[in-house]
Amino acid sequence: MCTGKCSKCIGITLFPLAACAIVCNILLYFPNGQVLQLSEITDLVWFFHGILGAGILVILPAFMMLGAGGAGCCANRCGMLLSVVLAVLGFAGGAYCVVISSLGLIGGPLCDTGDGEYLYPFRNDTLEGNYLFNQTTWSICKEPENIILWNIILFSILLAIGAIEAILCFIQVINGLAGFICGTCMRKRKMNISGM
Repeated sequence: MCTGKCSKCIGITLFPLAACAIVCNILLYFPNGQVLQLSEITDLVWFFHGILGAGILVILPAFMMLGAGGAGCCANRCGMLLSVVLAVLGFAGGAYCVVISSLGLIGGPLCDTGDGEYLYPFRNDTLEGNYLFNQTTWSICKEPENIILWNIILFSILLAIGAIEAILCFIQVINGLAGFICGTCMRKRKMNISGM
């Protein structure tokens, strides 16, 4: 497969991943479908790791990858070099999403423990006694209902999406450098030379 086609495949794959990341991040603002006060939403959600990190910062290089993989003006060495620069930006966005999602999983959600006060009951846990591995501790959170499961599922999805995006963008960095150094597709060049 030539570097242009590889670039196009990666670009096409990144679009649905970025859209899913944006949707998951938005859903974190509405635990269990409830509208909460701003002070009752888990603090790590406000880092916009799905909207900005795995969303917008990945959509930008995806557009460039599609252009670099096409037969237009971007399917040249300069287009591939620009796709490398933007793929580094996409890698940073995916890595940012992975870091914030990991922190969100480890720290746990903000919830009402029954006395009407919202706090983080799992923030001081060690990894050995972490709530992720001890489902019996989930009953500590009374409101919003199912907040722990909601956070675990959405932060896990964002973690996976961020990791996949970072890997794809890293592959595009290598692919783009190969396209910049060697050209976007050797087969077209051979056919043009033999067709003369």
